[in-house]
Amino acid sequence: MRGFGFREHGGLDRLAYVEVPTPVPGPGEVRVRLQAAAFNRLDRFVLEGMPGVPIARPHILGSDGAGVVDALGEGVDDLRPGEAVLLNPGLWDGTCEACRAGREALCRHYQIIGEHTQGTVGEFVVVPRRNIHRRPERLSVSEAAAAPLVFQTVWRALRTIGALAAGERVAVIGAGGGTATAAVQVARYLGGRVAVVSRSPEKAERALALGAEAAFVPTDTRPLDRLLWEWSDRKGVDLIFDSAGTATLPLSVRSLARGGRVVVIGATSGPLVEIDLRTLFWRQASIRGSTMASPAEFDEVLAVLARGELRPVLDSEWTYARAVEAFERLGSPELFGKVVVTLHDLAGSGER
Repeated sequence: MRGFGFREHGGLDRLAYVEVPTPVPGPGEVRVRLQAAAFNRLDRFVLEGMPGVPIARPHILGSDGAGVVDALGEGVDDLRPGEAVLLNPGLWDGTCEACRAGREALCRHYQIIGEHTQGTVGEFVVVPRRNIHRRPERLSVSEAAAAPLVFQTVWRALRTIGALAAGERVAVIGAGGGTATAAVQVARYLGGRVAVVSRSPEKAERALALGAEAAFVPTDTRPLDRLLWEWSDRKGVDLIFDSAGTATLPLSVRSLARGGRVVVIGATSGPLVEIDLRTLFWRQASIRGSTMASPAEFDEVLAVLARGELRPVLDSEWTYARAVEAFERLGSPELFGKVVVTLHDLAGSGER
């Protein structure tokens, strides 16, 4: 089958249309004919190569996808071909101690579609039946492709790991990416008072429309920690959602209230940081890591999306023939929301 990805790791010049074997569903599995897929920053890391993560090549990119049921493996009898579905991109083995305890996000063999397996920017994908969800009527196929990874990540980070309580102050570091646009909405939905910190005045302004009550643009004279300290009436922020890492995490920690938490879901500016531990123990604060979500958490946030109380933000939609441009859009300073590739033109696309 055809798809968009790479044959060798590297930079944007390695992007290519590729051919891989058409997957066949085994027992308990479903094959989906994809209609739309969405890129995440994870795809950039996969393209570049991730230490310790073996990636089969040629490789199709994409973790998020939506489409229709195409074929059913043995034992799957509650779906029918043609049903509109979306994918949960998290894969767990279901047998380890964490899985048996309902903590699948901590599965020792946890994988993500498009990172550990072939991805979604292609004709088909095969996944376990438990990863298939009927597409809510309120979501277009592009929205259904854009929502799963970022909303489950944010839901777990803020609700479960961050333990956000109604009325607490929440700071979202960054405003333009898919997780940031989801985090503002989820934090507001859970009752938080939300501030966004962004280097872009335009993105900061747009974040207000998503539910933030304040938006700040840091400068050399008014850095992130000073802005948040003033916003919190010099009490500190209860919960900070930080995906940047090196560039922001030390300042995020300095912005915390007593008992405050920083939840880290990424390290886009670098993985290594230097923290003043005195701030942590004196304020009895904490830094917590979070990745993806359990199936129960996925079900929870999907139900909220289905009711229309949360909405994926689409930056742009591209045809399959323009997948290279779509991928390049991930690095644009104007990015705001998710980049979606529609796959209706895949059969007649000009692969290279």
